[in-house]
Amino acid sequence: MQLKNKKIYLLLALICNSYFVFAQQNIQFSQYVFNGLSVNPAYAGYKEDIYFNSVYRKQWVNFPGSPQSGAVSLDGLLDPTQKKHGLGGQISWDKLGAQSTTSLFASYSYRIQFSDDDTKRLCVGLGFGFNQYSLDGASLQAVDANDPSVPTGKISAIKPDARMGVYYYTDRFYAGVALMDLFSLYNDRSIYLNNGSLYATEKKAAHVYLTAGTIFKLSDNVKLKPSLLIKEDFHGPTSIDLNAFALLSDKLWVGASYRTAASLWKKDAVDNGLNKSGAVSGMIEYFATNRLRFGYSYDFITSGLSNYQAGSHEISIGLLFPRNQDAERIKSPRYF
Repeated sequence: MQLKNKKIYLLLALICNSYFVFAQQNIQFSQYVFNGLSVNPAYAGYKEDIYFNSVYRKQWVNFPGSPQSGAVSLDGLLDPTQKKHGLGGQISWDKLGAQSTTSLFASYSYRIQFSDDDTKRLCVGLGFGFNQYSLDGASLQAVDANDPSVPTGKISAIKPDARMGVYYYTDRFYAGVALMDLFSLYNDRSIYLNNGSLYATEKKAAHVYLTAGTIFKLSDNVKLKPSLLIKEDFHGPTSIDLNAFALLSDKLWVGASYRTAASLWKKDAVDNGLNKSGAVSGMIEYFATNRLRFGYSYDFITSGLSNYQAGSHEISIGLLFPRNQDAERIKSPRYF
C-alpha cells in the first residue's frame, strides 16, 4: 500500500508540474546558446566556416521514462567570398516514455551585409524537413490483456514541417525571431492508424522564439555575455530563459541560466493559479583548441518533483573547419 501511494504521489507531482514542463513541446537544450541553428534557421552560416555541433541530454535522471534527447548539426557558407548564402542541416531525436520523435531539417539563410567592415548582417532564413512520430506499444503496460487500443509493436508516422526566421548581428550584439513548426498550424492531432485503430496524440503547436544577447569587455581576459530567450506556443505559459556567461582568456565559458514560466497575457487553457516552477542550469564550455569545443551543463528544477530525480545532464561537442583566413577571424571573432 505504501508503494502504491508513492506511485500516486509521483504521478500527481508530475501532472502538477506539467503546467510548466509540458506546456512547451519542442526540444530545448540548455546549451542552445552555443548553437543558434537549433532555434533559428537564419543562423545558418553565421560562423562563416563549416561548423559541426552535437549534443546529448539526459533529463530527470533516475525518473522512470524520463526524456532523452540528442541533435547533430552542420552549417556553413555556400559562397565563402561573398558570404551571402548560408546552408545548414540538423538531425534531432527525442524520447519520452513510449513516445519518440526524430526530425530532419535543412535550413537556408540569405545574409545581407550592413557595414563596410562586414561586422553587421541581417539574415533571413527558411527551413524545411520532416518529423517522424513513433509509439512503442511494447513499452506500455495495459491494464486489460489484449487491449486493442494498445499497439502490439512500434508504429510511426512521418509529417513534413517548415520554419522561418530573421537574425541580425554585429560584433557585439545579436537579436532574432523565428517561427517554428509552421505546418503544425494545419495538422490534426491524430497521426497513428494501426490494425483499424486510430491513435491520437497531443497536437503539436507552432512556436515563436525571440532571442537577444550582447557581450561586454570587462578586461583583456574577461568578457561578459548576457542573453535572453523567450519561447511562446500561444497555448501554455510563456517560457523565459535568462543567461549570463563569462569568457575567460578566450578559452573558457562559465555561466548559468534560469528558466521560468510567465503569464504575459490571459490564455483560456492556462490556470494562472497553478505554480509556475522553473529550472536552474550551470554550464561550462571549454575550447581545447581554436577548432574544438567541449560543453557540459547540469540542470535542476525548482519544484516538488526535484525530490524524485537527480537533475538533468547535457554534453556537447563543437568542431570548426576554418578557411585559411585566421587574420580575419581574429579581427571579427564569433562570440554568438
